[in-house]
Amino acid sequence: MSVHLPRYALNDGNSLPQIGFGTYPLLGEAGVTAIQSAIDAGYTLIDTAVNYQNEGAVGEAIRRSGVDRAALQVATKLPGRYHEFNSAIDSAHESLWRLGLEYVDLYVIHWPNPAVGNYVEAWRALIRLQEEGLARSIGVSNFTAEHLGRIIEQTGIRPAVNQVELHPYFPQVELRAVHAELGIQTESWSPLGKRKAPYGERVIVEAARAHEVTPAQVILRWQTQIGSLPIPKSATPERQRQNLDLFGFELSEGEIAAITALGRPDGRLFGGDPDTHEEQ
Repeated sequence: MSVHLPRYALNDGNSLPQIGFGTYPLLGEAGVTAIQSAIDAGYTLIDTAVNYQNEGAVGEAIRRSGVDRAALQVATKLPGRYHEFNSAIDSAHESLWRLGLEYVDLYVIHWPNPAVGNYVEAWRALIRLQEEGLARSIGVSNFTAEHLGRIIEQTGIRPAVNQVELHPYFPQVELRAVHAELGIQTESWSPLGKRKAPYGERVIVEAARAHEVTPAQVILRWQTQIGSLPIPKSATPERQRQNLDLFGFELSEGEIAAITALGRPDGRLFGGDPDTHEEQ
């Protein structure tokens, strides 16, 4: 299915569609089927990670889809246990092998793991991978303003993307402002809020009714209108198509502000504070 998606320009000259497809925790044959369905629906950005344990399923879905590789953008992530320079390089090569690809379009450090403190070394490895053409764009995930400042100061290279938890209960207003100042594209994981999805909140219910769309579509449209790139996951073909159908309506400034105002100090889904969370 051909779907025209507006795009975000990145600071390295590349671009990404304004919505992508998340693949956690789609595994095995069922995962291949779901990911292929998403590609058939029109998603062109597919997001995976070493620790999702499904890079092979993503690669198989791409092959089965019959879609030209150049028409798709694949993102994967470096896990915390491989932040040492040579380990990061080796991990990237292993990811390419599992995906069955010659390059990825976006390669990202999954978590900073500040207690270990090797994320600058990992970032230097990603710079090398980009120089060698194995990653078209490079970025980070779950980095705070302090983490971003450190890697930029020590390498002179800004991430193209920072993928962070971002949903109506945790709208990341301050960090998004930092991204805007630095020219870093915000991506949103768990963009609907998972089990805490605010589908019943009055502002979202009323906006869905006014625009004749679903509450999930309202939230995802809010994501794109605040300048973020959401990567929702669904294994259901109809939900996949609905999540992609965001650009035929526009939320008002008042609706956007009201949804952002749903933010809570305790809005994180599982307490994944990048200053303390350590990923293996």
